[in-house]
Amino acid sequence: MKPIYIYNTLSRTQELFTPIVPGHIGFYTCGVTVYDYSHIGHARVYVTTDVMRRVLKAAGYTVTYVQNFTDIDDKIIHRSAAAGIDYHQFTEKYITAYKEDMAALGIIPADVYPRATDYLSSMIGMIEAMISSGNAYVSDSGDVWFSVATTPGYGKLSRKKIDELIAGARVDAVVGKRCPSDFVLWKSAKPGEPNWPSPWGNGRPGWHIECSAMARDLLGDTIDIHAGGEDLIFPHHENEICQSETVTQKPFVNYWIHNGFVTIKDEKMSKSLGNFFTIRDVLSTVPAAALRFFLLRSHYRSPLQYSIEGIHEANTALEKLLNTITTHHHSPSPSDDVGRLIADCTDAYWTSITSDFNFAEGIGVCFDLSRIINTYSVSSAPLAEMLSILGFDVPDAQESLPTDILDLLDARWQAKLSRNFSEADRLRNLLIEKNIIIEDTKDGYRWKRKGT
Repeated sequence: MKPIYIYNTLSRTQELFTPIVPGHIGFYTCGVTVYDYSHIGHARVYVTTDVMRRVLKAAGYTVTYVQNFTDIDDKIIHRSAAAGIDYHQFTEKYITAYKEDMAALGIIPADVYPRATDYLSSMIGMIEAMISSGNAYVSDSGDVWFSVATTPGYGKLSRKKIDELIAGARVDAVVGKRCPSDFVLWKSAKPGEPNWPSPWGNGRPGWHIECSAMARDLLGDTIDIHAGGEDLIFPHHENEICQSETVTQKPFVNYWIHNGFVTIKDEKMSKSLGNFFTIRDVLSTVPAAALRFFLLRSHYRSPLQYSIEGIHEANTALEKLLNTITTHHHSPSPSDDVGRLIADCTDAYWTSITSDFNFAEGIGVCFDLSRIINTYSVSSAPLAEMLSILGFDVPDAQESLPTDILDLLDARWQAKLSRNFSEADRLRNLLIEKNIIIEDTKDGYRWKRKGT
């Protein structure tokens, strides 16, 4: 297995990745709250984690990848009520749409897509444990709150301090809430809202406890990698940590990974700000592969300025790489000198994509390799493999020529290498009869169809 280095948000350093179970990785990514169509900010998170997953597999690991759906929250309740349909029917529509969008982007489906409402018993069990340990309390209204002050390590992911959070908090008149920094674990039922029974009365879970329970049930008390957008660092991931570690007394996550924002005019793209473009609207105007390439051309932790012009530029760049693959799919293997250049590119590519998943740098290496392939007219197979790892469908030029012509091309090249020039000329003439023209170069040959 190849070594992988990950920038861990928890330590703020790049670390050599060591899985809990040798050879196997438990990978959890926070999924969408399904009250609307997914936008380009979501696309960046899930394209990025898709390629991370592909790289980990290509490096020799087995990966169990879990991505949840939040299928109950305030927005879902309000929007489904406004639409006059059951919340479950409402969320089903957007879960289906999400999966369609991800398929269009070439994203491998998660091994498990847990829905929050299917893990209520696990959430209740964790909340009971927190109440028993004195880390949570029940208000008179039946709401259950986590007491942040009981957790000395609170803020270790976000680097926020409890005193500063309390000082900067708005003073809301929340009956029964002891401290402004406390957060809700269980919300008591309100008239007309979906609710479930609990030891504290009917209600529904808070957002943070959902991911803690689903991750624990599916991947264990401690998981290898947890990913999401940087907007989730606080409060969501911070609260996940203190809940989970309070219950298990074990580290919740070993490696935290966070994407930078997609911005529009330097402002974060989000549904709440109303400045977002849905994935399906964008894909109605540009190829899906172009959007995927655009999202990968910047380092995942850096902010990414969205523009349709940027996607068109990405499409042009991607087409150049794919054209190289098509043109030189049948070109010969390189000589030793050119082979060393290609080996250097391969090494540089792997160094990039395994050093904090620097796909942007890896794509730069792809262009370096493309120039070598085009200059020396050698096989594009190494470039095809690089793009495949990034999740792109590479041209299958093998089907563009019949087997008998491929055999003639190979036989003619072998004859030339063995200096059997009369046989090489004979085979060249046979190929011309089949409308295939060969042009020899210093390090190989290229072919084209007659008249092209």
